[in-house]
Amino acid sequence: MPSLLQTQALAAAAGQAKRKTNVILFWLSGGPSHIDMWDPKPDAPSEIRGPFGHIATKVPGIHVCEHLPLTAKIMDKLTLIRSVDCSASNHTPITMQACNPLAKRTNDGRDGGGWPSMGSIAAKFRGANAPGIPGYVALADSLPADIWGAGHMGGDFEPVSGKDLSGRLKLSEGLTIERLGNRRDLLTQMDDWKRSVDGNAQIAAADRYTQQAYEVLMTGNAQRAFNLEAETPAMRDRYGRDSLGEKALLARRLVEAGSTFVTVSGAWGYFDHHGDEVKWGGIKKGLTPLLPSVDRTLHAIVTDLEDRGLLDSTLILMLGEFGRSPTINKNAGRDHWPRVMSMVVAGGGMKHGQVIGSTDRQGGDIDSRRVAPGDLAATVFHHLGIEQNTNWIDPQGRPRPIVADEGKVITELVG
Repeated sequence: MPSLLQTQALAAAAGQAKRKTNVILFWLSGGPSHIDMWDPKPDAPSEIRGPFGHIATKVPGIHVCEHLPLTAKIMDKLTLIRSVDCSASNHTPITMQACNPLAKRTNDGRDGGGWPSMGSIAAKFRGANAPGIPGYVALADSLPADIWGAGHMGGDFEPVSGKDLSGRLKLSEGLTIERLGNRRDLLTQMDDWKRSVDGNAQIAAADRYTQQAYEVLMTGNAQRAFNLEAETPAMRDRYGRDSLGEKALLARRLVEAGSTFVTVSGAWGYFDHHGDEVKWGGIKKGLTPLLPSVDRTLHAIVTDLEDRGLLDSTLILMLGEFGRSPTINKNAGRDHWPRVMSMVVAGGGMKHGQVIGSTDRQGGDIDSRRVAPGDLAATVFHHLGIEQNTNWIDPQGRPRPIVADEGKVITELVG
């Protein structure tokens, strides 16, 4: 447990914000089709328009895919960004989870160029909102495939795998909180002696992580957060009993308990809809069964957080690595399209009920209001109360900016 907690060391000395804010990032792995979800082109030819119709939302003039009726009902609480520049991104979570065009997959053993993810930056410069809970948690079946970590910022700020952590939170058989407290007192005495002997910094750091491990076990915050059985059957049904829904409910429980940044991935690559000949199928065959899950999950997390008074403090992002090609291919799918993509933003006390940016008539290029990855990063850090001019130090001792490419806060969201 102490070594596990080294992945999310708290960093109050680095400038933790006073207000308890957090982020839930839904990663739609594989590259969701913007045209078939959030940027419909009803007047385009069928090979561009795709197999789905569109429906009006609660906000006049904004339409979404016909298979997103719950999303349409809460459009006043959402923002669609239809002009995200994903040209630096590849089939990987690196670029868009770092929100940094310099962070790329390079296939040479140096993926990411050492740049950290937004979650790792949050772990370093914010830490958790409560003791005994990890600051950055990843809920994914495969962290290497769907989660980007700390890069060269250091292993202390890697995401904690919720899948691994959830099974390590119980005390050993026969061990009580009282006995654990006695062991803690004894260990403290031994640690004091060790520090008095040599003042070794590594020992001091190890002691700190051990103290955090005890906090996790003795406060019970993390153990309670991972207990989905505490939720009513109705609430579990509200989110959905599938991978995305259950992880979303767990994400709500984690931010409620004090986690600052949670990334959720339903499954690796399941939005990679090249065509009916591949695993995930084409647009109609592959995307149709996924849309109800996305719709239900987004509606549930937004309305549930609102009911609990947590929506203004929780920024919700839903995106993937890039969009998909304007034209349906010969296999009834769409191919990778890094020129532009759409994403959804909710919560965070921001302005919603709007669309930011647009694509051209075919949905293939940005037509207005380019939103760069750095702009998303700046907006996230603004929400978390992390100063925009903050730097982290790379292994060579050089300061590196947390917001790259001169990113600016998206003013349409924050005013």
